[in-house]
Amino acid sequence: MRLYDRLFGVADPAGAEGDFTTLLNPNSLETVSGFVEQCLMAATAGAQYQFERLGYFCADAKDSLPEKFVFNRIVALRDSWVKVAGQAKK
Repeated sequence: MRLYDRLFGVADPAGAEGDFTTLLNPNSLETVSGFVEQCLMAATAGAQYQFERLGYFCADAKDSLPEKFVFNRIVALRDSWVKVAGQAKK
């Protein structure tokens, strides 16, 4: 599974000074391995699925193989725990 995050580490890279490559988020792509339910053996390229607690994914049209699927996260789920933990620290 490919977990995509923000490409830049700042909200507005166009308004920042200097070389934009210094603003790139080094953690914008995380690749993890996992297990999926057997029904996904019939996953077709571009089909969308929700993976519990991770977000919405689509089967990769280029890199998926019948014996090794690749799913790209297209929408992350909101993490309300981050807000709760942040308020507890105050």
